[in-house]
Parts: sequence; C-alpha cells; structure tokens
Amino acid sequence: MMRKIACFAGALALTAGTAFAQAPAEKGDVRRDTRDIRQDRRDIANDKKDIRQDRRKLREERREGDKAGAAATRADMAKDKRDLRRDEKDLHRDKRDLRKDKRERRQDVRENRK
Repeated sequence: MMRKIACFAGALALTAGTAFAQAPAEKGDVRRDTRDIRQDRRDIANDKKDIRQDRRKLREERREGDKAGAAATRADMAKDKRDLRRDEKDLHRDKRDLRKDKRERRQDVRENRK
C-alpha cells in the first residue's frame, strides 16, 4: 500500500513539475535575451581588443628582450582568450534561448487566436 502511495505521489509531483516548467514565453523573456546578446557581443569585442593589445605588447617586449614581461603578457593573453571563449559560449546559449522563447511566443499567440 505504501509503495502505491509513494508511486502516486511521485507521479503527481512529476506531472506538476512539468506543467509549471512549461510556462509560456513572455515579451519580457525575449527582451531579456536580446539584452543579454547585446551585452555578450560587447564583452566579446572588449576581449578581442584586449587580446590585440596584449599581442602588441608581447611583440614589443620580445623585441626589447624583456622575458619576464613577455611571460606576464602571455599569461594575461591566455586569460583573455579564456574569457573570450566563455563569452562566445554564453552568446551561443543566449541566441538559442532567444530562438526558443520566440518560437514559444509564436505558438502561444497561435493558440490564443483559436
């Protein structure tokens, strides 16, 4: 008897969880995703700018023979490249979320017309 109650409670919780998880996309979701994409693009541009500056600085330090400075610049450039990869992945996720929210919103509008 207890097993049946536990199974029923688990099934009920699973059903309720999926019902709440599929809330319709709102206009605010699309705007938030668009704002996130804009910010990610800004971050990517800044990271690329930092990498260009680090490359310039690295060439200059190599020319002058500053090995310690070159090592520090290489470390900084590696950090900037990691940031760039992270921001590019974030941009990809935000674009995917935006497409999903737009698709859900179109579907909600179609369902409400009927």
